[in-house]
Amino acid sequence: MQKESNTMKNKVIRTLILFVSIWTFGQQNGPQKIAELFATALEKEPIKSAFLHVYSKSKGIDLRLAESTVNSENALTINTPFYTASITKMLTATAVGMLKDQKKLNFEDKIAQHLPKSLIEKLHVLDGNEYSKDITIAHLLQHTSGLPDYFTDNTIDGSPNIINQLLMDTDRLWSPEELIQFSKEKMEPHFAPGEGYHYTDTEYVLLALLIEKVSGLSLNEFFKQHIFKPLGMNGSYINLKSSPLKNEMAMAEFYAGDAELSTLKSLSADWGGGGLVATTQDLTRFLQGFNNDALVKKETRQDMQQWVYESVGMDYGYGLRKVSFKELYNNDSNLEVIGHTGSTASFLWYCPQLDTYVSGTLNQLEASKGALNLVYEILKLIQKE
Repeated sequence: MQKESNTMKNKVIRTLILFVSIWTFGQQNGPQKIAELFATALEKEPIKSAFLHVYSKSKGIDLRLAESTVNSENALTINTPFYTASITKMLTATAVGMLKDQKKLNFEDKIAQHLPKSLIEKLHVLDGNEYSKDITIAHLLQHTSGLPDYFTDNTIDGSPNIINQLLMDTDRLWSPEELIQFSKEKMEPHFAPGEGYHYTDTEYVLLALLIEKVSGLSLNEFFKQHIFKPLGMNGSYINLKSSPLKNEMAMAEFYAGDAELSTLKSLSADWGGGGLVATTQDLTRFLQGFNNDALVKKETRQDMQQWVYESVGMDYGYGLRKVSFKELYNNDSNLEVIGHTGSTASFLWYCPQLDTYVSGTLNQLEASKGALNLVYEILKLIQKE
């Protein structure tokens, strides 16, 4: 069904596309209640487009929503792909797990066993000591290597980090090797491997290069052959590197403030840690496949859920994040979610207590906190029914 309404805020006409494939759980006005939560979340930020998929096979829920301004350049549908940002880390980590299952590597392997000496040399130098050869694959997966983040960390000479350079030189195409070299030359590690936690995309560029070296396939081809095709993720691809299996629709625009970023060639700096473009349904299919052991063996999946403290209410595994709403919001909720988020306010979560998947995006860098709040409100609503 489709309905249009005027909002006084922003003084634009917004179109809400609501598609209910299945809804046998709880009250029959459940879809409308979730649509209202969705609309309320969008009113809190200057959101220009957003997508949501709520799915539970056991509860009979399959609800998809898309919202956009009518005068957007590209007409959006519930099947429009969007930039998933750091949700990509889940797929990169899963690809490493698949190579482990193929006995081509182990999580505790030193990365120096698999990557060229030129890449490893002077990768991690701290207080005059070099720890480059001590870094393991597990360290990279769990953000415990101590390596700096080329995107957001400060440089030693005060020059712009990569996140700033994206906007300064929008046509630049970054190679993975250039990103690693930038972190070597311009940044300092935070701690010795295994002695702390620091979230960094540098690790996931190294993991993507490792996947390519060990598998003999490009990262996008590995994803296509071993994840996209088996799971029917027809709208998924790596931005600026490949195209989807089917459904070649334009990617939804995403923003920082009023600046539209989705067309920048400099987004090539976001690769193994954040270059995935996908639809809500594709993301749900991925996490279902992961949870059902269709991608990695059960023991490998369990190994990937070795949690370290990230922040209040949040723990991190191997390309996975776990959120306890009780700790995060200091309440009595028993709900937890496992999945990942992205800087574009993208999200992909599974709630074990409700056997429910929630995926989507608000496509606005400033709205990440609002996206998690939306997920929590949706899960509370389902729990009550």
